Amino acid sequence: MKGARRRLRIGYYNAFSRVYDSFIQMHSSGDSRTSLRDELAASVGVGQGDKVLDLCTGTGAMLPPLSRRVGKDGQVVGVDFSPGMLQRAHDRVADTVNVELCRADVTNLPFEDNTFDGATISHAFYELNGEDIERFLREVHRVLKPGGHFVMMEHEVPTRAVIRMLYYLRILSMGSAKTLGILRHEQEQFESIFQHVEKRLASSGESKIYICTKRDAD
Repeated sequence: MKGARRRLRIGYYNAFSRVYDSFIQMHSSGDSRTSLRDELAASVGVGQGDKVLDLCTGTGAMLPPLSRRVGKDGQVVGVDFSPGMLQRAHDRVADTVNVELCRADVTNLPFEDNTFDGATISHAFYELNGEDIERFLREVHRVLKPGGHFVMMEHEVPTRAVIRMLYYLRILSMGSAKTLGILRHEQEQFESIFQHVEKRLASSGESKIYICTKRDAD
């Protein structure tokens, strides 16, 4: 990211962290948030002893269900570039021994190739600037082990007019018309990086889940 733009976005998310969970809940009034996060954690296919990465972890809502999946011998790493978000994530998981938090840019991850058994991003993919999305997906592919799954959950386009307006304002606020284009062709974007892509609706019907798989090693 360019320096000025990066500082502006960090400041925005530091402030947004105070109301982030309430904002997401407003978009997902039909979802049971706990069961939805458990559904996403189950979709990534990790188990006891595995290592999983939660990208744009925000206030850390995905960390507890992922922690339960990998158990005491596994590890969950939550990544975000906002200190405000990470502070709230820390408050959520302060007593959870198998969770680590890392401040980093998700388009330039500080991890070795083939490190993680799985990776998730929950209701944050559209927060990425359109120009950053391909770099982000290539970085996720790089740090996943062969056969690992990257699972993305995002809202479907809301049916209620007011919420639908907020949904599109959220996307346009990312500052790039390219983001809207990616929204219309997101499966093709995933398929350009990952070897297998599956889309399905979450059980609530208000969120969608993409499961993207890295090719097994030959």
